Amino acid sequence: MPRDPRPNGLLLTPELVARAHRAVIDHGPPADRERMRDADYDALAEELLQRAEPGEDIWLFASGSLIWNPACPSVEQRPAEVPGWHRSFCLRLVWYRGTPEWPGLMMGLDRGGLCRGVAYRIPRAEAWEALGKVVRREITVKPAANQPRWLPARIDGERKPAIGFVVNRQIPAYVGRLPAEQAADLIATGCGHVGSCAEYLLNTVVKLQEHGIRDRNLWHLQALVAQRLAGMS
Repeated sequence: MPRDPRPNGLLLTPELVARAHRAVIDHGPPADRERMRDADYDALAEELLQRAEPGEDIWLFASGSLIWNPACPSVEQRPAEVPGWHRSFCLRLVWYRGTPEWPGLMMGLDRGGLCRGVAYRIPRAEAWEALGKVVRREITVKPAANQPRWLPARIDGERKPAIGFVVNRQIPAYVGRLPAEQAADLIATGCGHVGSCAEYLLNTVVKLQEHGIRDRNLWHLQALVAQRLAGMS
């Protein structure tokens, strides 16, 4: 591993990430997946609200893209952690940020460990509209790769339930924890019609760093992905 001259240790850069970009036409989801409909989204939001504490505001736990690209407005954000879950690039993509020819690898919350992130507070009066936006941003097809559920979070040290999105292990796209070298290969080359996996990784690592969070696995991955992109012509 080359010695990094920068004090933050970040090897992956926007210039390297640009090498992963390709213009990709959206040919739609794989044949075994079906696009979500408004009725599906409404049912998800309704189920989540039915399990919420009556009259209480809603907390939304963000571990990845919801940190650097929030799906809905909030009135407060706090540091949070969720025991029993961890970030993992464990979803093989052939659509969105990958193609059948150049599959990508996407991150999700998988079982085990501890995940530090950010919790957003959403006023109860705005929860229906906000959750509708969140589920539409996080889920495109069914069966969903990331499923919303209530998680036992610690928000600024205080125990509170929060909605998070966890990996669906029952779909073929779930590949579990791959060796870091193999995962880096997929992240470095995976790109779809919405962008590259390397772009997603960089955005996530940078935003986590801004919140004082250094995920050891992601930090190792960004260095490996940077090496691969640096070697591309």
